[in-house]
Amino acid sequence: MILTFKKAEEYTKSALKLFEDNLVINWHDHSDQRWFATEDELKIFDESYYNRLVETVEKFHFDKTIISFLSMDDKCSVEKMKLANNINAEAIRRNPDKFLGLCFVNPGYQKEALYEIDRCREMGFIGLKLYHQYKLNDPVLFPIIERCIELDMPILMHAGRLTFDQYEPQPKLSQGEYFADIAKRYPESNLIMAHITGGGDWHWQLKAIEKYDNIVLDMAGSVIDEPVIEECVKRIGAERVLFGTDFSASASVGKIIGADISEEDKKTILCGKRYKRFLGIKE
Repeated sequence: MILTFKKAEEYTKSALKLFEDNLVINWHDHSDQRWFATEDELKIFDESYYNRLVETVEKFHFDKTIISFLSMDDKCSVEKMKLANNINAEAIRRNPDKFLGLCFVNPGYQKEALYEIDRCREMGFIGLKLYHQYKLNDPVLFPIIERCIELDMPILMHAGRLTFDQYEPQPKLSQGEYFADIAKRYPESNLIMAHITGGGDWHWQLKAIEKYDNIVLDMAGSVIDEPVIEECVKRIGAERVLFGTDFSASASVGKIIGADISEEDKKTILCGKRYKRFLGIKE
């Protein structure tokens, strides 16, 4: 048994050489997970969670991790929105070499959301994070998408094609066809469809966005269907796939290591080749 553990440890160390020896950009993680916290609770920084995040980043050799913090409250207040971004900014301030930020807004407060995007941009955030308060193709988002185009900021949107009664807690969850709608309306936008392996019908999602070059996806999530990475690369190309974890670091790392794709495709995904420019990384 001791020998078995030793071999496993040796294999893990060997497999992680792919991450240790190459540029790794994690496009989807979070600086906090207190999704339903009160405004008073959000005034306190969660030290223990932050320390675990740093430990994960170091263990898996992530060079840059793009983080956000959001509220799952359907009617997330303006104050919660600001506090969430303040927490994100604090995490980045503590480790600017490793962390970059996405600004979270509730589009229902349109004027305040536009202000918050500008505020976060001034703090150095590189993109926008949207959750399920509104579907991506809801007209309330049009001014927000237009502001991101003006500022050259990518938009990472919570997404999924769920089945049966799974939509009950997330009735405004964005499916692939909503991304296609916006990609057609705003061809100059840069859209990231979140966690293709986060659950639900990923085949449907992939088919919906396939022909829209301004949509990329991130491979964050705990679903480990064997062909998912291979199918994504086959259908849309490795350059349109971003590495991400979203609370599933081990699963996401394992999916890349075990994927039946070329070494070059793995490196392309890990460095986020298509979106490196948003990080100031040149080809």
